Amino acid sequence: MKLYQSIGPNPRAVKMFIAEKGLDIARVDVDLPKGENREAPHLARNPSGQTPTLELDDGTCLAEITAICEYLEETHPSPPLIGTTPQERAEARMWTRRVDLKICEPMANGFRFGEGLGLFKDRVLCVPEASPGLKAMARNGEEWLEGQLTGPWICGERFTLADILLFSFIEFGAQVGQPLDPGFGKLTAWFERVKARPSVAASA
Repeated sequence: MKLYQSIGPNPRAVKMFIAEKGLDIARVDVDLPKGENREAPHLARNPSGQTPTLELDDGTCLAEITAICEYLEETHPSPPLIGTTPQERAEARMWTRRVDLKICEPMANGFRFGEGLGLFKDRVLCVPEASPGLKAMARNGEEWLEGQLTGPWICGERFTLADILLFSFIEFGAQVGQPLDPGFGKLTAWFERVKARPSVAASA
């Protein structure tokens, strides 16, 4: 397998998932600032022109964080990062989806339409006037999650894909003008717990 990666929170999440699994997967850098992801070779792998993309041994290419991680979970089930029972898997998928919709997506688009506009305006449809509202939505999602946390991890006692996805974006947000509000005490403590995991340094 080969992982086509670049800068940004999306590849970071998959690399961290791979590190948690203890897998050794070859990596190929795609130069995002230079637009290499929008050139024909990468578009043949991923027509949406995004990273990460996982190329399997038979040449099949998988894109999207959750699809790639679901595949790696099924092919390498230990340690489980989604779940070992239908209920555990459903719970992890539910929280991963909530985190994505409420925090990650608005945060990313808030950046693309704001600080990242110069890079993205000729690559994807951008709505600059939406940037402040999207950032507010991401912060509102963080505030909502602050009130939902009941254990050390998003799924209680289980560290899952939901934690990995959210960490990657909270980390990214701090770099692009959307830092985590220190008033969110439970989320701040959660972030520090994730940051201490070996997979964070291994996937940097």
